[in-house]
Amino acid sequence: MAAQTFAMPAIAARASAAPRAAKASKAATKAVRSVRVNGGGGEYGASGTSFYTTTEKQESYDSLDFVLNEKCKDLEVRTVIKEQLDACADITEALRSALVTVEGSENTFGDAQLSVDVIADNIMWDAVRSSAVVAWGASEEEPDIKPCNPKGRFTVCWDPLDGSSIVDNNWAVGTMIGVWSKESGDGEDGLLGATGRDQVTALIALYGPRTTVLVALDDGVYEFSYGCTPEGCQLPDGTFEPWICSRKQIKIKPDSKIFSPANMRAGQEVPGYKALMDFYIDSKYTLRYTGGLVPDVYQQFTKNMGIFTNPTSDKSPAKLRLAFEASPFGLLVEMAGGKTSDGVTGGSVLDVKIMAVDQRTALCIGSSNEVDRFNKMVLGK
Repeated sequence: MAAQTFAMPAIAARASAAPRAAKASKAATKAVRSVRVNGGGGEYGASGTSFYTTTEKQESYDSLDFVLNEKCKDLEVRTVIKEQLDACADITEALRSALVTVEGSENTFGDAQLSVDVIADNIMWDAVRSSAVVAWGASEEEPDIKPCNPKGRFTVCWDPLDGSSIVDNNWAVGTMIGVWSKESGDGEDGLLGATGRDQVTALIALYGPRTTVLVALDDGVYEFSYGCTPEGCQLPDGTFEPWICSRKQIKIKPDSKIFSPANMRAGQEVPGYKALMDFYIDSKYTLRYTGGLVPDVYQQFTKNMGIFTNPTSDKSPAKLRLAFEASPFGLLVEMAGGKTSDGVTGGSVLDVKIMAVDQRTALCIGSSNEVDRFNKMVLGK
């Protein structure tokens, strides 16, 4: 299978900026690699557990504006999506140049803030405070709902840089964004009393060798890639779009052979969770877990399957934030045909009311049959 390769230009560009200029020259050769996805014929049988991509190269890729015009009828939702993508582009560029150091400050949870945490959070605040459509904003770093534009329509919640414990390793990290109407919920801020199902859209950015962002649109989940210059997609003036649509209407299959087990300490107190781990091992599932929520759940959209489990116990309480983490991912996974569990009742995490900005939750999310297995084995539902 030919490997799809993108050159990454060095100059920053925003979603609303002019198209990117092409490089003066491009590599004349393409990397070609033959891989075996199924079967144990390779050395040590590794080829049968790697789950390589099946995404094929396209002759052309739609621009961000084209897809939003076709698949997002609400003009103001389009606006907030583009503003948030601008912020993700700026965070991408900041991560390319910033060193990972301790900032000397703590967030409201007592966690030491890293330089990149502060930079990403400042970029997000700049985006919502300068927006014509955002009325309220809230950051996981400082979970207070703060006013932005009184004439705005949306409440935006975000985790600016998920993966602080792995970013120093130069592993993939991400940004999680949930967008609610300020009319949802019980108060004027649009968040408290609302549920994840009330979101008008959600975005999850993954910063790795490439920057890709999942976005909830009218008819499903779409992925946009930043700064790519695929062959055949040059504009008439020799430039490239800053964002292209790399995948459309992504689906998550009901069954999985990949598992991502978080909070494994809970297995000491929750027999069902220990039994579930044993099931995955005995059934020869492939472990794919980094300790970062964004890469661990995002892979469900690239591999089209997966299960992320994070139950709780008395000694291992819930850490994931409902508004900043579980709700945005929950909306995207369920739109793609997956399922979620609140880890307590077995119901969808999108139906849990947000009663506090920093409300925590257990979570199981991914392929539908795997979530059902979690509910049965761990919760007895």
